[in-house]
Amino acid sequence: MSRVLVPQQPPAHRWISAERADDVAITQAIADQLFTGFGKRWWLALLATLPFVLWLLVAIVWLFYRGIGIWGINSTIVWGVAIANYVWWIGIGNAGTLISAMLLLTRQRWRASINRFAEAMTLFAVAIAGLMPIIHLGQPIYAYWLAPYPNTMALWPQWRSALVWDFWAIVSYLLFSILFWYVSLIPDLATMRDRAPWRGAQLVYGAFALGWRGSAREWSRLQTLHSTMAALGVPLVCSVHSIVGLDFAASLMPGWQESIFPPYFVVGAMYSGFAMVVVLAAGIRWGLGLQAIITPRHFDAMARILLMASIVMFYSYATEWFMGWYGGEHADRAFVRFEFAGTYAPLYWALLTCNCLVPQLLWWPFARRSLPVLILVAIAINIGMWLERILIVWNTLSHGYMPSLWHSFHFTFWDWSFLIAPLGFFAFLFLLFMRLIPSVSMFDMRELAHEEAAA
Repeated sequence: MSRVLVPQQPPAHRWISAERADDVAITQAIADQLFTGFGKRWWLALLATLPFVLWLLVAIVWLFYRGIGIWGINSTIVWGVAIANYVWWIGIGNAGTLISAMLLLTRQRWRASINRFAEAMTLFAVAIAGLMPIIHLGQPIYAYWLAPYPNTMALWPQWRSALVWDFWAIVSYLLFSILFWYVSLIPDLATMRDRAPWRGAQLVYGAFALGWRGSAREWSRLQTLHSTMAALGVPLVCSVHSIVGLDFAASLMPGWQESIFPPYFVVGAMYSGFAMVVVLAAGIRWGLGLQAIITPRHFDAMARILLMASIVMFYSYATEWFMGWYGGEHADRAFVRFEFAGTYAPLYWALLTCNCLVPQLLWWPFARRSLPVLILVAIAINIGMWLERILIVWNTLSHGYMPSLWHSFHFTFWDWSFLIAPLGFFAFLFLLFMRLIPSVSMFDMRELAHEEAAA
């Protein structure tokens, strides 16, 4: 693997750690690897993810054959790992587009190093998230009933159902994310078309480049469209996870009926998504040799955002505890006690440790710029956010109004399957993305290099 940009110490520019980063060097550093091959490391990683893909397929086939009774759900805890996974994956998915759009609107130029793979992360995560409610249906063959379609019985979806809200939220967000990602990809596809050594690659990249020639008129229209989509994307992203929060808040169950849930879910999505971006950025930086493009300053910036989000999350938890006590309802107070001392108390304390305590390491600069420490913190945050999602389901459903209905959830092998196998499937899709599409936006990086040189 050729490394055209050699990182310098100390960095020559703020966001590009190379002494000289002209357009050709940046293009070669990112594009040429797609044609020269990634070597053994990429193939080994891809082979390592294949068993997880097969595991997921087997789990889905077995679920369709035997039904959702293979999970640990019961008559009280009717939601389980599948719904927790859905909320967790949709949170991861929300972050990519939200990060890219918000950084674009606020003119944060360092987004150029992370926006492309963060948006790709969104596509894969939302696709996996969309799978979870479908497999949770008792009869997934009728999943299309969630969409309005012409039929002789004049039947329409039940708009008061949270499942229908989720359907529209996921579909609209997935379509928007694909368009937002694709629009920013067009100039790079044209670059790949022009540099591809094989006729087949030239035709494929050329077809998706839509005849891009890089004229001033095309650039002007692209930037206008991209900025407009970013402005539309931010409220859309917020609405998607707000709807997920409303799925719970619209009920009458203690622990769910809270007005803070929609903003709380949005912040949580950004929190877990940014943590996943940190992990992916570290992997891409190491795997593709992009140390000069994804610099310690990028990780420092992302660590600061994680630290801010951890404080907001702790505030949200504290608000939840306060409102449970201040409301005066016996069920709400009993619910808060159950969180701290009930069946799942060890998991709840682990949640607080991962989401609130561990990220406090990021107050120190050495932790923000130490990749091993930052990766461990990011992984801890993702574990903590998954625990939060599963405990939102378990704590409320296992400790509702009627003590006679109090039951616990117990994992089965198939619960673990739908927790672990999608992670491998996500890694499989991401590795394919790295092989086919430039993982970092070339035209954004070239523009950034010019600005850095002029500064």
